[in-house]
Amino acid sequence: MMIQTKPELPETGPELIQIGQTLTQALRSGLIRNQDTSLIFYDLTFLEQRIQRLTASFPPETLHGLAVKACPLARILKWTSRINQSVGVEAASAGEVMLALNCGFSPDRIVYDSPVKTREEIAFTLGKGIRINIDNLQELERIHDYIKRQGAGWKPKSSIGLRINPQVGLGSILESSVAGEYSKFGVPIRSRKQEIEKAFLTHEWLIGLHLHVGSQGCPVSMLVDGTGVLYDFMLEVNEKRMHRGFAPLSVFDIGGGLPVSYHPGSNPPVIEDYVDRIRQRAPGLFSDSFAPGADPESPEQEKNNAARSRVQLITEFGRWTFTNAGWTVSRVEYVKDDPLVKTAMLHVGADLFVRECLNPRDWQHEYAVFDAAGHLKSGVDVKPYNLAGPLCFSGDIIAREVQLPEVAEGDFLVIRDTGSYTYSMWSRYNSRQTPRIVGYYEEGARFEILRERETPEKTTTFWE
Repeated sequence: MMIQTKPELPETGPELIQIGQTLTQALRSGLIRNQDTSLIFYDLTFLEQRIQRLTASFPPETLHGLAVKACPLARILKWTSRINQSVGVEAASAGEVMLALNCGFSPDRIVYDSPVKTREEIAFTLGKGIRINIDNLQELERIHDYIKRQGAGWKPKSSIGLRINPQVGLGSILESSVAGEYSKFGVPIRSRKQEIEKAFLTHEWLIGLHLHVGSQGCPVSMLVDGTGVLYDFMLEVNEKRMHRGFAPLSVFDIGGGLPVSYHPGSNPPVIEDYVDRIRQRAPGLFSDSFAPGADPESPEQEKNNAARSRVQLITEFGRWTFTNAGWTVSRVEYVKDDPLVKTAMLHVGADLFVRECLNPRDWQHEYAVFDAAGHLKSGVDVKPYNLAGPLCFSGDIIAREVQLPEVAEGDFLVIRDTGSYTYSMWSRYNSRQTPRIVGYYEEGARFEILRERETPEKTTTFWE
């Protein structure tokens, strides 16, 4: 079944006209200084609309744990914590947990998912009442031991879930696929199903299921299948838990992973259609879940009803939320002219675009060239361009043989769709200064400095 993009719900971020208007306004206002050889911009209007679409697509009680690893900027995290109380964060490390707390998220709006939690981190998380997803059965025993040590009658304030690998296959990008027959994450459901079931029938405090199929490169059908596998398992386990006098499972974390567009015409899935498909496959996860024509008294519907009213959904959409809201601009410092190709020498490379440089087949962007005054350049040069960064290794090339207008020294090269998994993966190689990061509303009508450009003095202190 193909997911059709709805034209009234655009999936891409700011268009080139808007980017040009914002760039021109930033230049005129002095926001781009001589030392600002590169900058990252975030369209906060688009980002707010993105979050509104996300929250409107799911039941109101859903917790949307935006992945910190996608965009850990404190100013943006603080902003998202204020605009919608159903928005939280998904933290993949103890550092991300602390960042979330410092940015104003209450413990019940933080989901801690690291696969290598220490005993000290587990104790801190449970003590604070932060939601936690267990990655493996050894970690389950650690949490069991911690709860026993608290004494009879102690109950965790946290919701505690178990990450299960639904083993529904791999997407087109292996590095971002985590639901194959083997995965470093979670407990595989096929080979360890009895042990997983035993865990839920032994520990009444284990009330949640967690899965994540993967990120970019995973088709919607695979994401829905992963949810369906765990949904069927939940219905089975809930019957047995209730027979034991346990409450049914009450938290279902579907992860994230909805692909986004990095190219014109790529036709990414629409989140509203994606949610409709989950609703069809796992109706008990939604409060209005009777399928058209379904018999409300049927045994299958009775099982759905038993799960339905007690389940809180959690999502973890990082890439889908942030990517298209951001774009990066670099001043072109030099242009090298070789017989077959030109090379635009930029101030960003593998320090900001590590995936693009190391795996260019799977990670590509759309590029545009603006002159020194911020005007969009048109036409196509007779030679293609390599877009090379400033780092001292030959693989520091963001893209090869790109067709562009003629590029000149002092021009601005814009790289679109850079709002996630770019700055969060910044490399300290060659001690490069991190760029100024700017948020804006309405084509540059209002700017906000989200993070200042790093000074040379601050860069050197990293190594002390």
